[in-house]
This record gives sequence, structure tokens and C-alpha cells, in this order.
Amino acid sequence: MDVTQEFVAEGLRRAQYITNERVETAVFLALALDKPLLIEGPAGAGKTEVAKVLAEMLRTELIRLQCYEGLDEARALYEWNYQKQLLRLQVDEHQGLHWEELSEHLFSREYLLERPLLRAISAPRKVVLLIDEIDKADEEFEAFLLELLSDFQVSVPELGTVRAHERPAVVLTSNRARELSDALRRRCLHLFIDFPGIEQERRIIELKVPGLDARLATEAARLVNAMRKLDLRKPPSIAETLDWTRALVRLGIKELDAPSIRATLGVLLKHEDDRARVEAKASALVARPR
Repeated sequence: MDVTQEFVAEGLRRAQYITNERVETAVFLALALDKPLLIEGPAGAGKTEVAKVLAEMLRTELIRLQCYEGLDEARALYEWNYQKQLLRLQVDEHQGLHWEELSEHLFSREYLLERPLLRAISAPRKVVLLIDEIDKADEEFEAFLLELLSDFQVSVPELGTVRAHERPAVVLTSNRARELSDALRRRCLHLFIDFPGIEQERRIIELKVPGLDARLATEAARLVNAMRKLDLRKPPSIAETLDWTRALVRLGIKELDAPSIRATLGVLLKHEDDRARVEAKASALVARPR
């Protein structure tokens, strides 16, 4: 694909994705070299958003495969529509057709249920394929994925080999729940996305929550940054930070103090032990130097 760094930088800005040069370069090279992009980092740091923005930038479809323990080829690639096949079988049997004639119809594309991987390969134009949280899938599934990422083709025994019309732009994300294989890493470009610093998160807040006072946006970014350093079970994500600042607007809160923080922590923190820890430090967090 013929892209430029300026095209990528402008696309990210147009999609209101505030980032840095390292992310822009990684996205550009993934497109220019036609290589999958593996993005690692903490949950909620904005990894999945890169794929969404990429699809918006390319003005194409985003096809998402959410990984989980026990995910297998059938769920990720394709399945046959057995109910539809059975109905067709019942109708054709009454017409006295032989099995050879029946199977020719039953195992055609009409009865194939395309799952995300096959949909991405079969798409008539370039799409963005998001393989989300690959670290949650089993190692066996990861091994299957290696072949797909190498050749961008799959074999359906009844139909033959299905090759990609256009190689999809592939983004894989990982929260590092387990170590990924070196073989998978070799096939991908690598990018690590951490939580943003105070200034970058302030810019994100001001862009996404326009009704928030600029000073309060800075204070919110500073406070969330401090919370993430408390070794919480689940640190606040960027999306939760935005939900929290929107809640501040709706509640008419103009200044952060210990009572307002304690009252709204349920928007930011989703585990009671995290909430108790932050509540105990609320006054100290507010009193930190600005």
C-alpha cells in the first residue's frame, strides 16, 4: 500500500487519536511494509483504539477477533451452517438426489459461516483485522495463527484454498497475560503503548470532554496518573478517565477535593480493594504539589 508518514500523522489527528511519533512511525511502517503490528501494554492504555483509528484512516471495515481461553479454529475461521444444511438435505432427499449431488450443494459457500479470520481474507477490499488480546488464547491457537499470518490463505477441505484478495492490515494486541512465542513476534512489527503521561492525558481529556474546565482537566490527569502508581489491581484506563471527567461535568464539580473524589471513585475503579486504597489516600492525592 502506497502510504506516507504525513498521511498516517494526518489520519491519526483527524481521528482525534493523540499519540507520539513512535506510534505514528509504527503504524506507518506496518502499512508500508505490509506487516502485522503487535501492540503490547497494560489494559486500557489505548491499544485496541489503534486498530479502530486505522480502519477509520483507511476508510474500511474493522473485523475484530476477540481472543479467549479455548478459542479454536472453528470459532475464528469458519463453521458450516448445519441447520441450513439439514433443511436443504430434507428437501433434496424428497427429490431422490444422490449424495454426490447433495454434497455439491451442501458444502458450497452458501452454507459457510465465515468467522472473523475468513471474513478478513475473503473481503473484496483491504480491511483491518484486529486480533484482540492474543495472550488470552492458547498456544495451540497461536501456532495456527502463524500460518495464516505468513501466507494469508486458508484451506477449506470442501472448497479448496481461499486466498486473500488483498492482505488485511493486521493489528494484534496483548496485555502480556502470558509470553508470546518468538515465532509470532518475528512475523510482526512491535509497539509498546503505556498509559499516557499527565500532559498527554490532559490533551486527551480536553479533546474528548470539551465541557470540562481546563484547570480541572489538568487536575484530573494528574490525579489519575498518581492513582496508577499505587499498585492497584486494575489501574484506571483512558476510557474510564474520560467517563470520570464526564461525570464531573454532569455533577457540576468545579474543583477536586477528597469528598468529590471519594463520591466518584466508582466510575474510575472497579474493585473494592482498589477503591479502599485510593479512598484512604484521597486527601494526600489532592494535596500533592500541582
